[in-house]
Amino acid sequence: MTLTIRDAAPQDAAQWHDLWAGYLGFYGVSLPPEVTAHTWARLVNPASSLTGRFAFEGAQMLGFALHFRHESTWVIGEDCYLEDLFVADSARGKGVGRALIADLRHLAETQGCARLYWMADAENARARALYDSIAPCDGHLRYRLQLRG
Repeated sequence: MTLTIRDAAPQDAAQWHDLWAGYLGFYGVSLPPEVTAHTWARLVNPASSLTGRFAFEGAQMLGFALHFRHESTWVIGEDCYLEDLFVADSARGKGVGRALIADLRHLAETQGCARLYWMADAENARARALYDSIAPCDGHLRYRLQLRG
């Protein structure tokens, strides 16, 4: 498999929407269409702090890594947070997720980030096996207080 990983382009909208729907379906989540539209608008807006890297084989989008950089109280410099990583069912187990993380690691390093981090669903054994092969789990749990719909 020959992968190309790059930033989003406006012409990628339909393929991203399909993968995004698969991602939400995987987690049994439904979002209002305006949230999805807003997310895509930020991904193609160069001024947005939310950015994405997209893996392609030829013209077919196989996966994405959505992320943003932020300041940290624990290091001098910024952290890169990988918020959403998804690979199409047909491409799982073929190194796409690993390639997206490696690409994001390189990007974060070249942008001067001190760390790259992400969270994982405790029940997603396949993803956790990949993550465990890349970095150790630091043992933190996530708590989320919903403030708005």
